[in-house]
Amino acid sequence: MKTIAVIPARGGSKRIPQKNIQLFGEIPLLCHSIQYAFANSEIIDTVYVSTDDENIKNIALQYGAKVIDRPESLSGDLEPTVSALKHVLESINEEVENVVLLQSTNPLRPENLLKEAFGIYQEGNYDSLFTVTRNHNKLGKIIENKFTPFNYTIGQRSQDLEPLFFENGLLYISKASLILKDSIISEKALPYEVNHIFANVDIDIQEDLEYAEYLYQKKLLNSNK
Repeated sequence: MKTIAVIPARGGSKRIPQKNIQLFGEIPLLCHSIQYAFANSEIIDTVYVSTDDENIKNIALQYGAKVIDRPESLSGDLEPTVSALKHVLESINEEVENVVLLQSTNPLRPENLLKEAFGIYQEGNYDSLFTVTRNHNKLGKIIENKFTPFNYTIGQRSQDLEPLFFENGLLYISKASLILKDSIISEKALPYEVNHIFANVDIDIQEDLEYAEYLYQKKLLNSNK
């Protein structure tokens, strides 16, 4: 039974046109996730890109990934990611046990993240795992022009806040059987905590891309010292 990586990359991005193939660190954004998957070949047997776009398809093939042509019916703005993963599983002739979802909008990941997370996923016999990061902000709601604190009381110190976490998008691991039931994260999924600056990178708008590029160049600079 195999473990595959799936990278969904549709062509219809509106805020950053052709976002998935925008140059990021001299290669298309999408290709960072492809390279990350290949760098973890001891875990991942096959790398798939699911796309409805011919340009994305050609680039993915150039970087060694296999491509699943996603139908237009599964490529809309409101279509959930799980539908692309399920379509991949239904389109390939492989017995798959685990699916690693790598989002192209999260191009920066800690080097050993997958290795460490996958080991815990297997040892704990989980059916799914997803990465989370602690949020240290004081959050509240504005209702009728009045601010109501959500996770703190006025005057409370930030370090005394009850821990809250956000889904950072860096990594998802799921049993194929779970995805075929239209879920990526089950009720018993393991939230794997990652407190790393890369967890704050999820490219949606141009400013996100510029911030990610800054972190990437800083990473390169440190690695060359």
